[in-house]
Amino acid sequence: MPTDLHSSIALTLVPGVGSILLRQLVSYCGSPASVFTTPPARLLRIPGIGEVTVRALLRADVQREAEAVVKRLDAMRATALFYTDADYPTRLKGLYDAPALLYWQGGGSLNANRTIGVVGTRQATDYGRRITGELVEALAPLGVNIISGLAYGIDIAAHRASLIHNAPTVGVMASGLDIIYPNVHQKTAQDMLGLGGLLTESPPGTKPNPHLFPARNRIIAGISDAVVVVEAAAKGGALITAEYANNYHRDVFAVPGQLSQTFSAGCNKLIREHKAQIYTSPSDLISAMNWEQSAGVLPMTHTPPPLPLDLTNEESQVLALLRKHTDMHVDELSWQTQIPMNRLAALLLNLEFRGFVRAKPGKTFAAVLT
Repeated sequence: MPTDLHSSIALTLVPGVGSILLRQLVSYCGSPASVFTTPPARLLRIPGIGEVTVRALLRADVQREAEAVVKRLDAMRATALFYTDADYPTRLKGLYDAPALLYWQGGGSLNANRTIGVVGTRQATDYGRRITGELVEALAPLGVNIISGLAYGIDIAAHRASLIHNAPTVGVMASGLDIIYPNVHQKTAQDMLGLGGLLTESPPGTKPNPHLFPARNRIIAGISDAVVVVEAAAKGGALITAEYANNYHRDVFAVPGQLSQTFSAGCNKLIREHKAQIYTSPSDLISAMNWEQSAGVLPMTHTPPPLPLDLTNEESQVLALLRKHTDMHVDELSWQTQIPMNRLAALLLNLEFRGFVRAKPGKTFAAVLT
């Protein structure tokens, strides 16, 4: 646990302080704990901070509430991940609306090499459940982490198929970790804690209020390399997740269905509007994501050559980072190198022209090793 744990949690409990304003406070003050010790006059000089927010920060009960949260987390063997922590999902760090704090319970990793979000209707058909099972079965040997929302229908089918095929799976919740919704999925949620786990931005004790579900969907999209919509009506949470995925430049796939079926309407709409690639088999996804290689195996069997001497410092930094991974999304590259996106795009283009880098589907890049 970080030493700033209590203060990190306390900041998220302050009324009117969202993720963006919270980051601004920490940036100006230096750390979560420093926010609470900074004189009010200095806090008021921070853009976006007014007297109402300062008074809220000075409330003593915020710290008491944070202490209560920490005790509940300890009792559950769960943890809180602040956006500056090493274990915080790297795929979320570059997103403008990412949660500043996440609550996590489980033995899996939130930074797996490969992740897929699988979403769909709560009223899944036998066809939808079968497609979901076949997809998970094909992805399991590739070391893919299956992400979904623990809801009825396609979500729970994805989690249960993951358990059957020994694939790590993460359930993103619209409630606190101590409130499994729906309650009938308690056993599945418990079984998921071994290889995977449960994730939420809501503190323990939070009930699954309706407004929390769209927020939950953005996390599913954000921590996934791609999202597969198996079955979806014309409106619903699955389409919201797909919309977030498109906004985050993630690949989206949709399973086509019969025109007369209600829960094919959303998928067919995504395909018709070019917001999703058509999914007809697991090979469609595996090929598009360039995951034919076994998980963790780089497409080489020899030591990579030394970096060219005529590269700039930034080009060397980018190429060295790409050589450590099978592939990397451009957002993650920008975050880890701290190179602005416009300059990074030019660097990658130059490296590609020179044959050192190749572009891949989904705005990912890989080093060319010769």
